Order: sequence, then C-alpha cells, then structure tokens
Amino acid sequence: MYTLITVLIIIACVLLILIVLVQNSKGGGLASNFQASNQIMGVRKTTDFLEKATWVLAASLLLLSVLGSAFIPKTPQEGNQSVIQKQIDNAVDPNAVPNFPTTAPSNDDSSQETPGQ
Repeated sequence: MYTLITVLIIIACVLLILIVLVQNSKGGGLASNFQASNQIMGVRKTTDFLEKATWVLAASLLLLSVLGSAFIPKTPQEGNQSVIQKQIDNAVDPNAVPNFPTTAPSNDDSSQETPGQ
C-alpha cells in the first residue's frame, strides 16, 4: 500500500509541475493559444480549468502525503537494521557475566620483608 501511495505522490507532483509551468503568471499561458472567444474551450474556461486542476492536485498531494505517513512500514527488517541497533541486540548483559572469586593475598610468603627490618 505504501508503494502505491508513493507512486501516486510522484504522479501528482509531476502533473502539478506541468500544470504550473503551463500557466502564465499574467493570465496567458495555455489560454493565450485560444484567440477566438467562440471556441468550445475559450480563454476563461482554460484558465478556470488550470486553476481548478492546480488546487485539486495540491490538495491530493497533501492528502496522499498524510496517507503515506500513516502507511509507512513499522516492522524493522533484518537487513535494514542500523549498526547501533545491531550492537545493542548483541550486547552482553553485565549481570549475566559470572563473578570469579578473588583470592586474598597469602601471609605465609617468607620472602617478604617486614617493615622496620
């Protein structure tokens, strides 16, 4: 589902770019090609269509972006784990390490000199 939404976002972006590039900032653009007012799709209808198409594509882009964020895959896959997460998973628990007994120093060592001699 996430891949489908991503593809629809890309299509909406490309169409929005094309619609905006077709428009002229002074009201010309695609509408300037239609000089006669008695044609089926005149100047006013073309600019209305382009404006409505811009708003519809912008709204659909916003909606698809929100839907896309809701469908982001949440389960981490084995190959996509970060290095830090792998180190955390493989870390040794310090409480699980056995404690080795410590030996007290022996006092019967005759080679030691006693203080004061």
